[in-house]
Amino acid sequence: MKNYLGVGLSIGTLAALWTQVSVWTGLITWVGFVAWATYFAAGTGATGLSRGLLANLSGVVYGWLAVGFLGLATFPGALAVGVGVIALFMCLQAGFGPLSFIPGAFVGAASFFGTESAFWPTVTALVIGAGLGWLSGALGARIQSGLVKQQPTAEASPA
Repeated sequence: MKNYLGVGLSIGTLAALWTQVSVWTGLITWVGFVAWATYFAAGTGATGLSRGLLANLSGVVYGWLAVGFLGLATFPGALAVGVGVIALFMCLQAGFGPLSFIPGAFVGAASFFGTESAFWPTVTALVIGAGLGWLSGALGARIQSGLVKQQPTAEASPA
């Protein structure tokens, strides 16, 4: 089993900082956390960062398009049609490598809807959250590496 102390320490520290800074500045705390989780779910590293963030941002755009559609459509069931169409496109875009993380697109759209269609605040928190994901992964690896080096090996310990 992997030891997660390094990543746990980095995430715990950065999560506390993010929470305080986002509250002070009026950024949407929870949206940052879902982007952070998307980073880890999408595979971490440069791949997790790009796939996760691009999918999140595409979801925001699809959500924005759905809201625009609902402003024009007045027929019964317009909401269901709009959501169905954007869900279809969020899945179809997975054929394009950089947008291939389908859950990330759904997270982005849900975040947009959950912020009552606040486009730029949602985008800002998603970008910061993805960056925090990358930073916590990188710092966590460095902390873990330092912890492993500090532990004596069986050969070096006295008998």
